[in-house]
Amino acid sequence: MNVRTMVIGYRDELVDRLGRLVAINSTEGVPAEGAPFGTGPRDALQLALRMLEEDGFRTVNLDNYCGYAEFGEGNELIGVIGHLDVVPANMEDGWNTDPFVMTEKDGILYGRGVDDDKGAVVASMIALKVLRDLKVPVNKRIRLIMGTNEETGSRCLEYYVNHEGHVDYGFTPDGDFPGVHGEKGMIGAEFHCADTSILDIRGGTARNIVCARCTAKVPKTCYSSKKFGDWLHNLNIDFDVTEEDGINTITVYGKAAHASTPEIGVNAISCLIVALKEAGMQDPFVDFYCSRFGLATDGSGLNAKLEDEFGVLTLNIGMISMNDGVITGTIDIRTPVTMSTKSVVKAMTPRLSDANGEIEILGTVEPLYFPVDSQLVSSLLSAYQEVTGDTESKPMTMGGGTYAKGIKNTIAFGCSFPGKDYHIHDANEFVGIDELLLQTEIYVHALLKLLEI
Repeated sequence: MNVRTMVIGYRDELVDRLGRLVAINSTEGVPAEGAPFGTGPRDALQLALRMLEEDGFRTVNLDNYCGYAEFGEGNELIGVIGHLDVVPANMEDGWNTDPFVMTEKDGILYGRGVDDDKGAVVASMIALKVLRDLKVPVNKRIRLIMGTNEETGSRCLEYYVNHEGHVDYGFTPDGDFPGVHGEKGMIGAEFHCADTSILDIRGGTARNIVCARCTAKVPKTCYSSKKFGDWLHNLNIDFDVTEEDGINTITVYGKAAHASTPEIGVNAISCLIVALKEAGMQDPFVDFYCSRFGLATDGSGLNAKLEDEFGVLTLNIGMISMNDGVITGTIDIRTPVTMSTKSVVKAMTPRLSDANGEIEILGTVEPLYFPVDSQLVSSLLSAYQEVTGDTESKPMTMGGGTYAKGIKNTIAFGCSFPGKDYHIHDANEFVGIDELLLQTEIYVHALLKLLEI
């Protein structure tokens, strides 16, 4: 029996497991005893470990930060590293179905996490079962590592590395096929502005998502309602305005996207603030925002329009809020893979503050880069090519950050196929069942390749 036939035999089990995991809202919550990232991520991890324990694998729970299942023998360790936490999902963001009730239609599964990354974790579970069924010599330990905090800091992986160390060869099924040999660096920052006539402003669900909805309360006399509406209409951007006691409550609707590709989204925060500027609002905060960010996603307002042979710098404003008269917003910057984040911060420094506001650098993560002809990249590429027959697609670099930055000898490999948009971090996230089965087959072949090294 060949690998493909064996994988297809697990089809119903794969779908069932994924549905059970999707039903757990594993968005980061309030830390509690035994639940460092909230009860949702903990419950998802415990369910996944029970599934693998029932399969007969050795399982370990590392204090509900993360856990793993493994089989095989030997000193060397192959790691498959996925995550069970998800970004927020709400019906009002445009979902056609309950994001935490997996729905199948015409062979397509819908739900938060069906692609990123619960689908890939379940595909990896089945890959381990198929590999064991093959009864091939396993001269290394193979470990499926599952984290619960990838979307909001990867402290789970840091905990794993501190307790278990690194892997000798690994991949995280949380990127793209046929492999990601470089990941951009990251700069996290916030802006703060206290001088404004805006009465309140709220928007965004996460730092690493393009804001899809933003609401502000503004004195009606501060701007021209007609010019505001005309400007947004010209860009085909939807908005609502209500008025009470001379105060306009404005809601602007954009389009969510991952912060690594902000150019494919429509940032509601930026559209609202720039529209106010275009409508004649004279305001220190509005001036600061428009001079540093505006509608640009390339860092040009911060003197950081930079690129290398693999890609350009990107910038996203994910969330905004107002508390005690101070407006605060989050900034997510992805830097080219061959440039240090230190050099990018240096270029931005003259633009980080003026009399109207300031930008605070919170932290940086250096880029990741493997040569395409390295043993790890070439082995995984050959597994993809053997299964799919696709020799045109090449390993890539990307702006999204994965676990590969936090554990040695690892790259992102799958789960997304070339040219497909699965609406991750957006409403109506989906994946095809046939694609999940194909992923599983590729992962089996990838593990066989890594066993041969």
